[in-house]
Amino acid sequence: MNTQKWMNIQFFSFFMSWGVFLPYWTGWMIHTKGITVSQASLIMSVGLATRGITTLFVYPYLSGKCSSKNLLNGMAFGTLLAIIFYIPANTFLMLMVVTIVLHLFFPTLMPALDSAAGVLVQNNKLQHYGKSRSWGSIGFVVAGIFLTVLTGVYGEKMIFWALLIGTFAFSCLGIMKAPADLYKRSQKRMDKSKSILKLVQYKHFGIVLLIVILLQAAHASYYNYGYIYLQHIKAPKYLVGMILNIAVISEIVFFMIADRKFQNLTVGSLLSIATLGSTVRWIILFTFPNIFAFCIAQTLHACSFAMGHYAFMKYLIKNIPHDQIPRAQGIYSSLALSWGTAFLTIFGGYLYDIEPRYAFLGMIVFTIPSLLVSLIYKKLENEK
Repeated sequence: MNTQKWMNIQFFSFFMSWGVFLPYWTGWMIHTKGITVSQASLIMSVGLATRGITTLFVYPYLSGKCSSKNLLNGMAFGTLLAIIFYIPANTFLMLMVVTIVLHLFFPTLMPALDSAAGVLVQNNKLQHYGKSRSWGSIGFVVAGIFLTVLTGVYGEKMIFWALLIGTFAFSCLGIMKAPADLYKRSQKRMDKSKSILKLVQYKHFGIVLLIVILLQAAHASYYNYGYIYLQHIKAPKYLVGMILNIAVISEIVFFMIADRKFQNLTVGSLLSIATLGSTVRWIILFTFPNIFAFCIAQTLHACSFAMGHYAFMKYLIKNIPHDQIPRAQGIYSSLALSWGTAFLTIFGGYLYDIEPRYAFLGMIVFTIPSLLVSLIYKKLENEK
């Protein structure tokens, strides 16, 4: 199997599971386990905080000790075991503990896959990162379509079984032969000279990281409350999954054309467009509390998430040595996708309890500064 196809399959299978977990898990705990919105928000926030520790410290350490292939297999198996432990978890405390354990394994698969893809691109073994990543988005959509049907017929309990089966399938793919580069353990250990502070010394890494932290963390309210907000505005149950998938379809379209259409745009230009689109997205959700406006806002996921993520990967591939990509991915995942999101999940939950629309408007507290910093960075690029 060629490298492009292998990477496509890995992204597709992982995001099938992620497409169940990310938009539906908070709702599953609320509806199936009988906890409140505030309790679910706290559980997910603690999980995100755990994810930050894992991806910032544990994942980079293990990436220096294990090959990418062994790391992917180990994290997948740990995820599967953690999900099984949700079956007997019926109290707030038990759910909290199991969620912490899950976040020791599951979220690390995302930076591990992106790091593997980045190394393969740098070694000229993978020609199109965007196309491979688009298969992840396709997997996300497929998961949503299946869940729309399953939850409509059998109820929210199917969310758990979909996640369990999806994770089991990804774990089974570990037997596939991977590209040879991914069986190699990094020969360069991440010692003090290769610490987090060392990464900051790479040109503009700090400012790019700040932009994506602000940008990606601002998805907190959408990820955690989008599902229940659609119920709040009376979206038909059989349409909820399809509405959520509009965002991922727009993401797929972006990743499919990104390598061809956006290759000549600078990282600063991409980030400026992404942060502007994100700000507009959350303002729309606040201003127009109806299903049609929600659908329109979903198309801006191509900017708020996909373009921002693509811009960061483009920066890494161009500026960061391949042995440092796992460390950079760990920092990005922990600060942008974990701790920042955890903070805004609590913030968004507080606002949601006051008025659901406020949870989305509150996200511009991060996106507007992100837009301003991205414009500054774009100017710095042009002064080279």
